[in-house]
Amino acid sequence: MRFIWTVTCLAITLIGSLAMAAEPEQQKKAAEDKAVVLEQKAADKGTDVPVPKTETITTTEVQAVDPAGTAPLDDAITCLARSIYWEAKGRETAEMEAVASVVMNRLGHEGFPDKVCGVVKQGSESKSCQFSWWCDGRSDQVQEEAQYTLAKEIARKALNKQLKDRTRGAMYFHDKNVKPDWASKYIKTAAIGRFLFYKPKDGSAK
Repeated sequence: MRFIWTVTCLAITLIGSLAMAAEPEQQKKAAEDKAVVLEQKAADKGTDVPVPKTETITTTEVQAVDPAGTAPLDDAITCLARSIYWEAKGRETAEMEAVASVVMNRLGHEGFPDKVCGVVKQGSESKSCQFSWWCDGRSDQVQEEAQYTLAKEIARKALNKQLKDRTRGAMYFHDKNVKPDWASKYIKTAAIGRFLFYKPKDGSAK
């Protein structure tokens, strides 16, 4: 009798462990699937309808995506979060959120791809990357877990349309310490932390 009870307990423990192991993977897939729909909606510039709660990515789901910061950049959440991280890690949350807004403002706009990863990687084929971290030849793996956790949460809000756009529609930005030639071709929309933000004068990307 004791043997049967021991075997039963072991079986229950094993099943429970397998279920717990599967849960993060299910959350990851749910987040990535939702992100596909959300980026498609964001690329459709003709609608500002709020995202239904059933379609929004939850905090638990987004944190299950790329937990170690080593995954390939092939889904919207990872591409957006990694871009936020490398462009603004260690800076104020407002600056990180502003970087997310630039990516989302570009999404589907004339002159830019209609996928988040496409926006982040744009120009890599000609070594003229829109986001310098993608072409700098360095490792893109995460180094600060807390900063990446925050970047993923900001990415979640951006995809869910829950992020206020402090950049006022900007599609370009640069550090205040540099003066790129292209800045004079655009309208400055905001100054947030150490970043300056711009949008095209005629609405079209260059």
